Amino acid sequence: MEEPRYYDIRHTAGTSTHIDIDNGVVESAGTSFFDTAILRVLGSHGWGIVTIDNYSAKSRKEKDEYISQALRHAMVTVEDVALGDARSGILPMPAMKEDPASVPLEEKCSLLSGIESQARKVDGIVSTRAGYSEGSGTVSFENSSGAEFSYAICRSGYSISAVAGRNGVMQAARESEHTISGLNLRHKEDMGAKAAERAVALLDASPAKGGKMNAVLDQQLAGVFAHEAIGHASEGDLVKEGISVIKGMIGECIGSPNLTVVDDPTLHEFGFMPVDSEGVLPVRSEIIKEGVLSAYLHNRQTLAVVGDGDAGHARGQAGEVPLVRMSNTFIESGDSSYDEIISECRNGILLKGSRGGQVDPGRGVFQFNAEYGYVIENGELSKMVRDVSLSGDILKTMHNIALCGNDKKMTPGYCGKGGQSVPVTDGSPHILLKDAVVGGCGE
Repeated sequence: MEEPRYYDIRHTAGTSTHIDIDNGVVESAGTSFFDTAILRVLGSHGWGIVTIDNYSAKSRKEKDEYISQALRHAMVTVEDVALGDARSGILPMPAMKEDPASVPLEEKCSLLSGIESQARKVDGIVSTRAGYSEGSGTVSFENSSGAEFSYAICRSGYSISAVAGRNGVMQAARESEHTISGLNLRHKEDMGAKAAERAVALLDASPAKGGKMNAVLDQQLAGVFAHEAIGHASEGDLVKEGISVIKGMIGECIGSPNLTVVDDPTLHEFGFMPVDSEGVLPVRSEIIKEGVLSAYLHNRQTLAVVGDGDAGHARGQAGEVPLVRMSNTFIESGDSSYDEIISECRNGILLKGSRGGQVDPGRGVFQFNAEYGYVIENGELSKMVRDVSLSGDILKTMHNIALCGNDKKMTPGYCGKGGQSVPVTDGSPHILLKDAVVGGCGE
């Protein structure tokens, strides 16, 4: 049998804890355990893949047999895979303020219940739901080039949702926080009240009036734009497959000179990676610098094919093949204050929060739903509105960014791709869009 050109093994072992509370009742709470590895072997052409459960108990002989099995799988592949050169290495892990593993499940339930109960106390609330998630474990990596790395990490966070109702009209609001810095459930009761009060306020908000107008995006929605519309289009696998609107545009001006977009897995945010899933040292990548497309995001395979960027952006769930993924993606701060941006908008709308949406990075179009907004009249905030969205052409929208604020804020969450979900952070300052396409059903 032929010898493998390369192999790597990424082993993840640990625990996953969850708590779900529905209208004051703890519906479920518990902890599960995982111990799995993903083995990739590169044969004469392509990859052979084997997933191994209960990997910690395997002997060296068994591991060698798995490598042989993966190599047999690789022999049937026809895609010729090359790997770009990339620097191996690992960054130090930041210290946690309070290790969630040291806090009993009963106490976590009590803390989460305190957040949820504050939402239920607000008049007009008809339903509440709170959740807590925690993943704690050790990730180990080794490859045939002699690289070996290991680190322990814990990611945890909570969410609280509140639904308000009146005369058959229902409105919902949500708050959430996720972190790598330790338990974040203490002294958070005000977050439950905050979500509930906003849901009630939305009952009195008017449906937004749609049309083309100036729009101010808050940090969360502008961060979603950076991630969904720009970040995904810059992922090397989409560029390689020809389904990115910015393929072949390195060095071209694709946005306003006010616009710089970065993906930085080295930041101690929710998307932090001390080492990527191919054993590559993570690096900060400036996707767009002052309006000019500067880099794509890569794993080693897409770097070899596409170039124009850095590896270090391969990420995979436990037991899953690593894909090209974002980490902490954000629009850099500019020089404008929030008040200056609202004033410069003159007449338009302030869009706040995110309720999902969709993007087609190949066609270069997007549609995002804001949680709510405020009409801007004569440079000042006016009435609250709901049922509002933002849509448009990615490239045209980037050229229409007139101002970037000096108040960048990062928002943690999760990103799905290829059936996998990984922790990420999106961020941005407030930004001003000229001639934005705003959707609404109001008169």
